[in-house]
Amino acid sequence: MSVPVFIDLESNDQIAELRAYLKSKGATLSEENTDRTLEENLEEVITASEVLWSKDGIKEDDLESVFNSIITLVMVMPFEKSDLLTQELCKQLCKSQTQDKRTITRLRLLSNLFNGLEETSPLRYTAYSTLIKLAGRVELLHLVNPKLEEIKTWASQWNLATPKLQSLLRTLHEAFLDSKQPEKAAKTMVELLGTYTEENASQAREDAQKCIISSLADPNVLLLDHLLTLKPIKFLEGEPIHNLLTIFVTSKLSQYVTFYESHKDLINSFGLSHEQNMHKMRILTFMQITEGKTEIGFDLIEKELLLKPDEVEAFVIDVVRTKSVYAKIDQMSEKVLINTAINRTFGRQQWIHLRDQLNIWKQSLLVVQNSLQSVTPR
Repeated sequence: MSVPVFIDLESNDQIAELRAYLKSKGATLSEENTDRTLEENLEEVITASEVLWSKDGIKEDDLESVFNSIITLVMVMPFEKSDLLTQELCKQLCKSQTQDKRTITRLRLLSNLFNGLEETSPLRYTAYSTLIKLAGRVELLHLVNPKLEEIKTWASQWNLATPKLQSLLRTLHEAFLDSKQPEKAAKTMVELLGTYTEENASQAREDAQKCIISSLADPNVLLLDHLLTLKPIKFLEGEPIHNLLTIFVTSKLSQYVTFYESHKDLINSFGLSHEQNMHKMRILTFMQITEGKTEIGFDLIEKELLLKPDEVEAFVIDVVRTKSVYAKIDQMSEKVLINTAINRTFGRQQWIHLRDQLNIWKQSLLVVQNSLQSVTPR
């Protein structure tokens, strides 16, 4: 990528021009010293460039040109020298606050830095992490539009060590939360937890707890059994938070109520709403009692879901809206007619059932095929 620069000169001359410009805008810089390295002079210029963000009289084009020149100078440095310079530049560009009128400019400059670096450059990690962090903080993540699959590809290109990949995914998770995108945040957290092994699962204790809490709190997340396979969550086995997750995966509403009665303070400390938990567990319990059924009576629904008779129909309508169950209400017979229902868990039993169902369909298709072949063409 070609980055527009402040002035097209040799590196040393360009830094001299930048120093003169920054001094004219009130920056404090040391006296020029020919003995100082290019890296040292550039580092001082980056630090002094902070003064430009507080100057209202500076045109946007001039501001961008100055920083694009700095970006260009950083990019031509050898990697061992440009690493620290990139970190310092990113620190400067990420200082934006919510009310900063030049946040878009900061994001654009970080994007210039990211796209200006070679595709395989590890420095892209620093630039992209900063870009994500800033965009999430100011709720402009949609301008970056991060994609997990793309990030995994880049991580391979940059030859990222696992701790750095985990740090990037953690930054992305927080950015999604800041941007009010809980579903993407949950997927990112699952991806993050998947990077841990049995040996280091204990290091992700806090992340595992966040993953469980955010998944339970999200009304759109109903299938939770995949979380139990993650190593950091397995590490929490025996703890109340893991027991709570297990209830949401396999148990019915009555088990949740029993758990809540003895762990009220814990539920509150997690920031979870008991009322929302009850509603979600009612949906999950309804899904469970409808598995393999073609109809269920109102009386069973009232008993299993702890509902009053006049609450049943409204609840069923609410469940159908989630598309977890496709059903119709037979008011006259006080029954719910089940068309299809999503399984809460998909284990060995469900795979066997799916295999048997596919075999039945296969045999039916063979019968149809044989019948068609036996028809004599006119």
